Parts: sequence; C-alpha cells; structure tokens
Amino acid sequence: MNTEKIKFYKKHPVLLAWLISIFIGLGYALFTIIASVIHYEQRDYVWEIIKAFTEMFTWAILMGAVLVFPVVLTISEGICLISEAWERPVKGAWLFDQHVFWLGGFYELCYLGLIMDVTSADWQTQLSNSNKHTPIYSGSMVTFIVLILLAFIGYEILQSIPLRKLPPLVTVLSISAMYLGLLELILFTVQIFKPTILLDGYLLLFPLCCVLLVVRLLLKKIREWNALMQNAEAEHFGTGKIYQNPMLRWCDSILRKAAWWPVLGLVLMFPLLGILIAILMLFGQAPDSVIKAFTETSDWNLSLRQAPQNVMYDEHYLCTVAAGGHEKVVKPIRLGRRHGHEVIVNRQLCIANAFEQVLEERTPGFHRALRHFYDTYGFPVARLIHSKYTADLVYFIMKPLEWIFLCVLYLTDAHPENRIAVQYTGKTAAQVEE
Repeated sequence: MNTEKIKFYKKHPVLLAWLISIFIGLGYALFTIIASVIHYEQRDYVWEIIKAFTEMFTWAILMGAVLVFPVVLTISEGICLISEAWERPVKGAWLFDQHVFWLGGFYELCYLGLIMDVTSADWQTQLSNSNKHTPIYSGSMVTFIVLILLAFIGYEILQSIPLRKLPPLVTVLSISAMYLGLLELILFTVQIFKPTILLDGYLLLFPLCCVLLVVRLLLKKIREWNALMQNAEAEHFGTGKIYQNPMLRWCDSILRKAAWWPVLGLVLMFPLLGILIAILMLFGQAPDSVIKAFTETSDWNLSLRQAPQNVMYDEHYLCTVAAGGHEKVVKPIRLGRRHGHEVIVNRQLCIANAFEQVLEERTPGFHRALRHFYDTYGFPVARLIHSKYTADLVYFIMKPLEWIFLCVLYLTDAHPENRIAVQYTGKTAAQVEE
C-alpha cells in the first residue's frame, strides 16, 4: 500500500505539493489551538476555543495556499532541476511551471495591489495616503508586456514541440526570448523589492522559480538533441544544399552543437531585442522604452523621478476638502501636520480647528458630544468626496459655518489670528506671540 501511494504521488507531484502546503497550515492551526487550550484552562472557554478552531482551520488553508505553497513550489522546482541534471526527470514537472507562471504572477499582482498599495498612476500624479505610483512607466508598458509574452511563447515552443520538428535557429531564438523575459522579471523584482520588509522576501520566489525552470528546460532540450543526433536517423541531417555554402555550413555546424545553445541564446538576445524595439517603435514606443519602463517612475529602487508628495486623507473631511478642491476655490495656504503626517491646510480648516480648540477649553462636555457627531458623519462625507468639484461644493456649504466659527473666535479669544495661525503647526498661540 505504501509503495502504491509513493507511485501515486510520483505520478502527481503537484498534488503532493498542495497537500504538503495545506498540512503545514493545519499544523500551525493545531499548534495555535493547543496553545489556546493551555492558556484557557477553564471550561467556560470551550466554546470560544471551538469557534477559534473553526476560524483557524479556514485561515490555515488560506495560509497554506498563499504563504506555504509558494515556498513548496520553489523547492519543487529545485528538485525538478536536480532530477533533470541526474537524468531522472520528474513526471509532470511542466505543471509546476504552469503554477509558477499563472499562480505566481497572480500572487505578485495581488501583493502589489493589496499589500503595497500600488496604483496604475504615473509619477506625475499626486496620490493619497500610502498609495504608490506604478513601478512600470505606462508609456513603456507595451514593451514590458511584449517581452514577457515573448518569453512565455519561447518557453511554450521549447516545452511543447519536439526538437526533431523544430529548426535549430528557432530553438536558439526561443532561448533568447526566455532570457529577455528573465532579465525583465529580475529588473522588475529589483525595482519593487525592499530588503527591510520581511514579507517582500516572497517577491524573490517568482524570479527564482523562473530561473530554475528555464535552466531545467535547457538541460532537457540539450539532452534531447544529443539523443536525437545519436539516432541513426540523425545521420541523414544536413545532406541538403546548405552544405554547398561554407558560411551556412559553419552556422549549421554551430547550431547543431546543443552545448552552445545557452551561449548562442545570450548572443542572439541583443539582435532579437533590437528587432523588437524597431517593430514596437512603429506602434509608438520609444527606442529606450526598455530602460524608461523602470526609470520613468517614482517610489521605487530604479526610479529617477520625484513624484508630488502624497496627500493625506483622513476622518477630517475638511482636510479632504483643503487637499482635494481646486486651488482657486479652496485656497490652500501651506502644509501642516495631523496625526504624524502632512496635510494640505487652508484657512477654513484652520478656523474650524481653532474653534474646536476653544470649545475643548471652555465647554469640554459639549465638545465631546460635538466631536462624536463629527466623527460619526464626517468620515462618511469624506468618502463621498471623489472629485475637485465635490470638494469645492463642500467648501461653499461650510462657508456660513466658517463665518460663525470666526465670530466665536473673535468674541472669546484675545488673539484669534494667532490661534488660527498655529493650527497644524505643532506650536501654541503663546509661542507665536513670543
């Protein structure tokens, strides 16, 4: 029975990788449950423990799929490469490759969008809060996508078509295409990787897997070609008219040496890139779009541009108005600090905050009630402000209240303008008077 199981898992290695990932996740969940039982010794907590177990079981499966499986997949690609080098190829290794391409690419996009807050905006656009600009310049996006697609096509050609049906030059060009894709992927990883962020270590797994599978595919094809040349049928290769031309005969003799293919692929990578750039120029891409794809950006390791400082939107919807409205309408006057980050400040915002400060000093009970009302309804209002025109409208709606706040300040404060001036500066009115 054990032998049959081993044969089954050897026949379905991807299934084994998934099961290992899920069981590791379940092991973590079980460890957490045991720790909870030890912590909660009283029987009153049995229901909470059962509920926690159900939640942890679900999260364990997700953790196995999202956090563990990429590591298992990388190890599996390494095992497949070693097995190929030992001339004991793993059956179904191409399924691991497909998981690398599709699942790895999907995970990387999700990580960029959900964890790193990456947007599709170029460096010239002013973003908000923790949003980041695109790591690939939109003007060069076509070039980047074409190179990645070409690499994938090169892989599929070599993986799917036997060498006996494939011209040697097509084989070498497919290798060159894969090299270009690997180079793009490595540069992209260098662009977005932050060594100080532990979770960013997962970004290294995708290019590592791609390098492993490309090396394995090259070993496989070199051995396949050598076996083909040793076949009796190979003796009839090259007896055509090509041998009448010395130059073509020399080129053909080089292409027939499979050990040279990785080097020839590297050499032909540059002419192939030049041809691609020339073709893409007809579709509006710049000649240096391969370089600009990474340098015409901001916020990233290879970026050469400095983007406008992010605008901070929070629960204070007047901050949103000051930052999001047209300058001629909302009249921003300077940058201030709120909750440790910079915000754009206009006079309306300063007056409102100074008025709140007076209420807090003179009528703390009323201030708490008013603050609760503002926190309850201010944040939903801020979420509705998606355009400059909406911010302008809120600015005009707040104008009567601004005048009332200003009147109260002038009636209750000996130096109202000093109080207004110090809002969001970290200073006090007394410091301004000095």
